[in-house]
Amino acid sequence: MPSRSQYALMSSKDKNIILFICFSSAVAFFDFLIYLYLSDIVAAAFFPANIDPAVTKMQGLGLFVIGYLARPLGGILFGRYGDIKGRKPVLLTSMLVTVVTLLAMALLPTYAEWGLLAPALFITLRFIQGMAFGLYTPLSWVFVAEHVPRLYLSVACSYVTASFYIGVLFSNAFFLWLTNSMTPGQLVDYGWRIPFMTGAVLSFLPLLAWRWIDESPFFIEMKASKPTDYVAKPFRLLFKHCKHSTFIGMVLTMLISSITTVIVLLLPDLIELRFTLDDDLFGFSHSLGIVFMILGCIFYGIISNHQNFGKILAIGSSLLIIQMFLFFYHLQSSGDYILIMYSLLGFFAGIVGMVPAILVQLFPTNVRLTGMAFCYNMAYGIVGVLVPFGLSYATSYVSFSPALYIAFIGFIGIIMGIYFYNLPEFKKIDEVI
Repeated sequence: MPSRSQYALMSSKDKNIILFICFSSAVAFFDFLIYLYLSDIVAAAFFPANIDPAVTKMQGLGLFVIGYLARPLGGILFGRYGDIKGRKPVLLTSMLVTVVTLLAMALLPTYAEWGLLAPALFITLRFIQGMAFGLYTPLSWVFVAEHVPRLYLSVACSYVTASFYIGVLFSNAFFLWLTNSMTPGQLVDYGWRIPFMTGAVLSFLPLLAWRWIDESPFFIEMKASKPTDYVAKPFRLLFKHCKHSTFIGMVLTMLISSITTVIVLLLPDLIELRFTLDDDLFGFSHSLGIVFMILGCIFYGIISNHQNFGKILAIGSSLLIIQMFLFFYHLQSSGDYILIMYSLLGFFAGIVGMVPAILVQLFPTNVRLTGMAFCYNMAYGIVGVLVPFGLSYATSYVSFSPALYIAFIGFIGIIMGIYFYNLPEFKKIDEVI
């Protein structure tokens, strides 16, 4: 396939591709998280007024969950298209769809102006955006992995994963500024439009560089090697030849999605259910934990490669389990060293940074995007919908519930690590079936 040696150095074009994808990925996460931060405010703008605040809360969370439900459909449909027509067209299409939906939502009339038509349109746009996001995340890993030499595959994918959490940090800072700059009434009246407009502008910027983004070398040479009458059927090939890889891919995605959902998104709210901490100190601790998670992603990406994935994954998962229990034990006892404990937890959670490089190598080139999109979005859809509700309920009874869940996920990571450690060797990344 690609003529360049796997041991070649990363070129300046490779580095530009990584920067392009990392910026786009950070913005994509910001776009997707708008609903999490503004769920109550958006619900108040687009649904009839409710006396019961719990109903409003559920409406807002419903808008966030819709995005998770849309992701499998988008990933499956557009992932197949990416294996047939190319990575670049679907990458640009997903970006363009995100820009259009965000801009439309920013300009959409509210319930007070259009009645029930307003929430119906908003939900439709949210669903379409969720479909685009469902493709983008696995596509970003595939796009980078198919451009860089194999020697840099793990670290390149870890940079992309780290950029997702940079998007989370930016979201934290942006919405802290927004809520401190406006009253609740101003936010409901017009302030909620600002994040959608900001997301649309930021998502449009990468599209300006579309001429300088090349198609994946793997895809180009795969197409060139096929006969002219070849009919691509990625789904049929995936479920005929890659059932085992699909199962492994879903398990690994559950690892990524669970750690991200619990430690990055849910942990502050879960801790508040059972522990009392200074709000400012805890907010800073959470942000610091995400900073160290970004560093952890890059660290694990640097030290891992296709020859030692199993060993690093098993050790890293073990360290995460230990630190998660130490973190909650510390909360139970005093909470005086929350900054240190949160930083360590974030760093060890960075084990997710090395997982995408494994996912990319599970699937042959001609079904890679279909396989990754299917695994990623099916597992993420299940975790994203069930874990927030289930873990909130469990934590109200058992304060250590988040630690127990992450321990379960970490144990799966250890099993996967042992499996890859005993695996003779990964398939060639340029394999085609």
